[in-house]
Amino acid sequence: MILPAVLLMLGALTAVVGPRLLARADWPDREPVVALWAWQCVIAAVLLCCALSMTFSAAAAWRAVGGHVFTGAPGAVVEAYTLGTAGVWAHVTAVALACGGLWSAVMLVREIARARTRRRARRVELLRRAPLLPGEETASDRLVVLEGDRSDAWCLPGTPPQLVVTTAALRRLKGRQLDAVLAHERGHAQARHDWLLHCSSALAEGFPQVPVFSAFRDEMHRLVELAADDTASRRFGRLTTALALVELNEDRGVFGPGPASRADVPARVHRLLAPRERLTAGRRLRLTAVASLVPVVPLLVAFLPGLRALG
Repeated sequence: MILPAVLLMLGALTAVVGPRLLARADWPDREPVVALWAWQCVIAAVLLCCALSMTFSAAAAWRAVGGHVFTGAPGAVVEAYTLGTAGVWAHVTAVALACGGLWSAVMLVREIARARTRRRARRVELLRRAPLLPGEETASDRLVVLEGDRSDAWCLPGTPPQLVVTTAALRRLKGRQLDAVLAHERGHAQARHDWLLHCSSALAEGFPQVPVFSAFRDEMHRLVELAADDTASRRFGRLTTALALVELNEDRGVFGPGPASRADVPARVHRLLAPRERLTAGRRLRLTAVASLVPVVPLLVAFLPGLRALG
């Protein structure tokens, strides 16, 4: 049975070609939301290829599994998948891919558990440093101001999400710059970017030798910031948003010649100050549609023998 092997090769091809095409394209920085969707579709296609290959390998290796997979299918469809020609590689492939899927689930659960632990600890710290006043209730629009000598602002995910800003940031941010920073953080919360970061981190940490997962994690971290920048700039202007980024990060040395943990900030500021023209709505729609078709290809390959058998 060659279908599982074809699906695995298709997954490998998608994992190699997809990131290269996205890296060479000139539009991801101009349309980060579309790029986020395209990356998710590429990863979904890779994972779908593995899942389908595992399913058909298990169906070929064990008759009981095959009976469940093809329950109610006509005999011609079952014969089209040639389940009776499986060898030892069907068992090996099914077990290996099942272990990979289980490991992915374990890493995702671990990542979510760690994130919840960190978030819970930070909320406790926030309540300690900025306790609720008598009669005050936690609300999604509540802004917590912390005493601090370092300019910073962030959104703590959760229900509801919590916006936090330091007194040093309040002193540095002028005019509508604070509004732009808060809009940036609200953009993260509304789009649930934290889930994208959790999933990408889980795959990258679970399979560090797989380049597509590492690239997925790196691009998710970069693109969510660009998308949030665009959310803020659409409301308060590119110049205001760029100046707010400078004020928040100037004392961290990110604009100097030395290495910095947030070296992407200068590129974000340059992108805001020297914007490239956005894609037309029609082209954005076409790119979204093409990306959405990528995960459909493995399904077509998987169902093709059955469709042919049905005439």
